[in-house]
Amino acid sequence: MPKMKSHSGTKKRFRVTKSGKVKRNFQNKNHILTKKDSKRKMKLRQGTYLASKKESKTVKDMLQGRR
Repeated sequence: MPKMKSHSGTKKRFRVTKSGKVKRNFQNKNHILTKKDSKRKMKLRQGTYLASKKESKTVKDMLQGRR
């Protein structure tokens, strides 16, 4: 039986912190940035944590290659 691979898209989008929370970036920070004011872009830079425990578990499983 071969090893299970972790999900490549999940690796690029999420990080697990030392406390076990799943951190993600905000959307709308890739292109057409000239019409967005700098205050909005600063807030998009911060990132946030996943609120749902169920989603966090799913992401952690995908990172470990269980799904």
